[in-house]
Amino acid sequence: MILHPQLKKDCFVLGRFDLCLLLLINDSQYPWFILVPQRENISEIHQLTTDEQYMLIHESSLLAQAIEAAFTADKINVAALGNVVPQLHIHHIVRYTSDIAWPKPVWGAFPSKPYTDDELSIVIKHVQSHLPTLQAMEQS
Repeated sequence: MILHPQLKKDCFVLGRFDLCLLLLINDSQYPWFILVPQRENISEIHQLTTDEQYMLIHESSLLAQAIEAAFTADKINVAALGNVVPQLHIHHIVRYTSDIAWPKPVWGAFPSKPYTDDELSIVIKHVQSHLPTLQAMEQS
């Protein structure tokens, strides 16, 4: 599967589940993850097979539960928009009542603030410790 250029530009690939790649948006203001089903030419959830739809919901729920615990979230925002990136992808954003955009949506609220190497390492360790079934990706 080819990852959309915008997702390649904006994200780190953290690993994969059976169906989806797990990405992290390079914005340290919010722990912001994306699931991308590894299927070509899919832009909508209903275009997946029924089994893949169930798998997507299962993987989304696993991720939401893990990041809620890992980051002690006040709320998890889950959304599939696709207005800019047509490739099907599901956002999972850890929200806090104290974050800079609360209670509004994060899209376009503030310019992104890239992770430092140390911040990135901490986020990845948090996620990996709460997702033991996540398969590591070979870094190129």
